[in-house]
Amino acid sequence: MARLDSWLWAVRMYKTRSAATAAVRGGHVRVDDKLAKASQQVVPGQVIRVRREQQEKLIEVVDPDLDKRVGAPLAQAAYLDRTPELPPPIVGMRGRVAVRDRGTGRPTKRERRDLERLRGR
Repeated sequence: MARLDSWLWAVRMYKTRSAATAAVRGGHVRVDDKLAKASQQVVPGQVIRVRREQQEKLIEVVDPDLDKRVGAPLAQAAYLDRTPELPPPIVGMRGRVAVRDRGTGRPTKRERRDLERLRGR
């Protein structure tokens, strides 16, 4: 069995082991929905939730014995990806910038002056 940070690095979730250790210490990795420690042992059947770069990945451990970085095919065989699919993009919003109704954003210069007069400035 391997340490959690070493295993995450070996299965290519992080580029370096120190990055994996920092992520675990920072609370970005949970094991069975509990905060994890970098030195925690990985066992088969555990569900690991990894948060990175605005994404969350849910993986189930199959082979906990990896402690050295291996090739991509071997790394992918060491876990099962249980990440739910993202919802499809909204068809009408594809390629568009969000549009607001006129007057719902920041106050205009006239409205700011009125607010300052109301506040007594």
